[in-house]
Amino acid sequence: MASVFSKAFPAAVKEIRVHFSPQGAQSAGARQFVLSHFKTIKASNPKLPFLVREAQNTPARMFVRLERGLEKKAELDGLEASAIEKKLTELLSN
Repeated sequence: MASVFSKAFPAAVKEIRVHFSPQGAQSAGARQFVLSHFKTIKASNPKLPFLVREAQNTPARMFVRLERGLEKKAELDGLEASAIEKKLTELLSN
């Protein structure tokens, strides 16, 4: 699935934000996803803001902001990194 992230995202995607707890067990998959894919996504989309926000005890979530202010959200608590890859792919395709 990493090959999906080595391509440029659609121009309609304006920002990606990932929120998670830096130590919480429920956010382990989100942390692993960021460690595994951040560099690839930024290399393929250098001007796209990919924001990582850590806060104690916050639920793991991902937001994709699109043109015209549309924003999509996915809950990531308890998901593994591979499931988060699928969630991001779904957010980008819908």
